[in-house]
Amino acid sequence: MSREKAGIRPIDLARLADISTQQIRNYAAERILPPVPRTESGYRRFGAEHRSALLTYQALTRGYGRDTARTVMQAVHDADLPLALTLLDAGHVALHEERLSLQAAGAALEAVAEQNPEAAPLPRSGMRIGEVAAYLGVRTSTLRLWESVGLLTPRREPSTRYRSFGPADVRDARMINMLRQGRYPFSQIQLVLDGLRRTGSSDALRAAIAQRQAELTRRARAMLEGAGHLHHYLEAKAPD
Repeated sequence: MSREKAGIRPIDLARLADISTQQIRNYAAERILPPVPRTESGYRRFGAEHRSALLTYQALTRGYGRDTARTVMQAVHDADLPLALTLLDAGHVALHEERLSLQAAGAALEAVAEQNPEAAPLPRSGMRIGEVAAYLGVRTSTLRLWESVGLLTPRREPSTRYRSFGPADVRDARMINMLRQGRYPFSQIQLVLDGLRRTGSSDALRAAIAQRQAELTRRARAMLEGAGHLHHYLEAKAPD
């Protein structure tokens, strides 16, 4: 008897996906996999459909994220194809919006980077932390966090120890805010700021934006791969 007719062992599915057999059982319980029949002895009998579902889920996860991939597979197994496709559509819309946001942020960041901090229109020189927070539309705790990780270094007034933000500090805070909205990590933001402070060059900024663009392209390709797996899985499930 062939292995397909005899069924696929949980350990074989686990090895295929490089996960544990317990995770295979979890996927079955969460309906990421289709219903699993049992033998007369009570053992789960996995087959080609379960293998295909597992590979489809993993491909969807790489492109759309774990939560969306799980909900898509559950919708498919509930025969709710419109919901599954709506979730995929939403993922593509979100990715497109990120691309547009990145383009706008790139242009804005370039303008900020090239602007002379001393010529920037500010409410007043030597701004306090609350004033900078209101100016940027962020919380004071956010500015303190950026300072604690070394991104901001406002001077302290000798007598009061209050933070005093100069034009360059406010420019840096604006750039940090834009980059954080674009989901850049602190380490990458630090490189951008270091380049601006040391040489006045925005090369690190351009590199950061290019890296983010590359990440979006990789995710788009992963989405395409995941959607392709789902198409084949649905075709195999369709009645003759």
